[in-house]
Amino acid sequence: MADTFRAIVANKTDAGYASAIENITIDQLSEGDVIVDVAYSTLNYKDGLAVTGKGKICESFPMVCGIDLSGTVAESASADFKPGDKVVVNGYGLSQNHSGGYAEKARVRSDMLVKLPDGMDLKNAMAIGTAGYTAMLCVLALESHGVAPGNGEVLVTGAAGGVGSVAISILAKLGYTVVASTGRESTHAYLKDLGAAECIDRNTLSEAGKPFQRPRWAGVVDTVGSNTLANALAQTKYGGTVAACGLAGGPDLPTTVLPFILRGVTLAGIDSVEAPMAARKEAWARLAVDLPMDKLSAMSETIPLAKVIDIAPEILKGQVKGRVIVDVTA
Repeated sequence: MADTFRAIVANKTDAGYASAIENITIDQLSEGDVIVDVAYSTLNYKDGLAVTGKGKICESFPMVCGIDLSGTVAESASADFKPGDKVVVNGYGLSQNHSGGYAEKARVRSDMLVKLPDGMDLKNAMAIGTAGYTAMLCVLALESHGVAPGNGEVLVTGAAGGVGSVAISILAKLGYTVVASTGRESTHAYLKDLGAAECIDRNTLSEAGKPFQRPRWAGVVDTVGSNTLANALAQTKYGGTVAACGLAGGPDLPTTVLPFILRGVTLAGIDSVEAPMAARKEAWARLAVDLPMDKLSAMSETIPLAKVIDIAPEILKGQVKGRVIVDVTA
């Protein structure tokens, strides 16, 4: 019998949608030219949707969940990777149309892999995960559009979540004055420890507002969408940039063209799933330098693979703080 290993597999049948830990074989994984011994994965909002079935993430069934993984190359038919290489995969359809990281082994295409930067270990890579990598893409977008530390305050919405937590830590280290928007007063001390200069109640942004408001923000990292994003745009200063990467508050955008044509505001869309390899490598290289690892440890907790199914509903309710690392081997 072929060797088996554990995986969290989502199934959709006439009886309904369910995710469970199963013992599977390599032949049940998606095609690829590299086999990775997976060490860690993460729990992101998108993972919560996939595991619970609350969102249409998995495009076929059965599907191994997990949009992230870090591990060691076990076998490779690619000249670019050899056994022993430490690698990470984010997005690229993992848990959607390609078996994901909630498994002790993964079979992936070599063009999906990024080698870990020097000085970063497999656990830290998943403390960062898609959330941290997305946060870095947001920071790079702000920088590329000229948002500098001296330009004024930068707003981070959904601040206590994974993307928000990492974004605050990076921006603060780079010298930006960061304002954190959160609905949980209990996280204020945590956010200020990460580097936020001020915390504001998310309700000041989550209700419908005027399309053109008093300018405050030089830049914004938005993970929420809907009214929050609309208000952030309306409050962005002349020439400012808003990096939008999430829709925890909804996919709609109830705004007008006024911020764009009267203040020259830029709305930069951030996609982590199909981002080109050059952008991925730049983001990971910058993360190794610009993300304080002590802050990363403070915002992270580690859970075993078996606990993912229990915690997945909590992340959808906004009850998870910071980053959740999944020890796939535990």
